[in-house]
Amino acid sequence: MNDIFDKKTRSSIMKSVKSSKNKSTELRLISIFNELQIKGWRRNYKIKGKPDFVFQKARIAVFADGCFWHGHNCRNTTPKDNDNYWSAKISRNKKRDQDITKYLEQKGWKIIRIWECELQNKNKTNIELRLKPIVEQSVYK
Repeated sequence: MNDIFDKKTRSSIMKSVKSSKNKSTELRLISIFNELQIKGWRRNYKIKGKPDFVFQKARIAVFADGCFWHGHNCRNTTPKDNDNYWSAKISRNKKRDQDITKYLEQKGWKIIRIWECELQNKNKTNIELRLKPIVEQSVYK
């Protein structure tokens, strides 16, 4: 499908779009926390990397990563237009994710990264296993 805007106008439009976080992904994860009776999490916790959820007492940071933005190839979708820009953008995001994970782990945090696609009902067992370190914290039962 051809864009109705020229490249310069489209670029201007896209620059004006600001992130509103990944609310649907975060809300789905909150729903899973509730189902598993996981308590004690905080959002918007002031820590480098801005995890989506923090379990401060257990020092666990949970990131809910969008598949496209963080380079998960579950849908095998890559933009056809402006390919160089998008591949560089996603590469930077992946590098930043690695750096943040390494930094927080060096500070004694356990990091759990959950892909957006994993939050589908068909992956419920996998998510429960991934969240096991949190579930095992007796403080949150």
